[in-house]
Amino acid sequence: MIPQTLAGRRQLIRDILGRQSVRSQGELLEILSRDGFAVTQATLSRDLLELGAVKVREGKALVYAVPGEGGDRTARVAPGPDEVSSRLRRQCEELLVTARVSANLVVVRTPSGAANYLASALDHADETDIMGTIAGDDTIMIITGGEPQSRALANRLLALAGRERTEPIHHPNYHPNYHPNDHVDDHVDDHPDDHVDDQVDDSSTHPADPASRHTDDETNKEYR
Repeated sequence: MIPQTLAGRRQLIRDILGRQSVRSQGELLEILSRDGFAVTQATLSRDLLELGAVKVREGKALVYAVPGEGGDRTARVAPGPDEVSSRLRRQCEELLVTARVSANLVVVRTPSGAANYLASALDHADETDIMGTIAGDDTIMIITGGEPQSRALANRLLALAGRERTEPIHHPNYHPNYHPNDHVDDHVDDHPDDHVDDQVDDSSTHPADPASRHTDDETNKEYR
């Protein structure tokens, strides 16, 4: 949901011009209207001026383009679907290390310093499951609509990178081979007779009590 604010509207215009080719302000007004923004042409003209939008040639037509963000401020035509898909595949092959699922999140790891490059490719990709991305140094957090979407997205990214399918992130104490009932028999005595001998009189292995021997001596004296 994009907020109905000046900043929200201008960011939407930037996103639209970065995703698709727009030849006229009338066409852009129609796209904005479908996204819930009803603006006049005069307002749109001011927005385009503030964004630094210019018309550049694409084939035989002129289309709107906005300067890139960051160090490269060159205004470029929105890349086509094939170019976007090719870029995402290339970035996944080169930069994606792991992709793991946790509820409505996909946590992607990259080499150090590479997270922003892959996040940019994800932001421009036509991935309907992606609601947004947050990139750090070597980690990207991708927000989706739920765990099924997260799992589907992670598997697509891993497939692009030529990796195996993903597994969910589990609790730190989770062990895939642990089953509580496996240890019930550990406490069951399988051989109850093994301890019978423990109760046998072992007087043959221990000397008699001295007090007992003294009593026998006194008894014998009475019969002498």
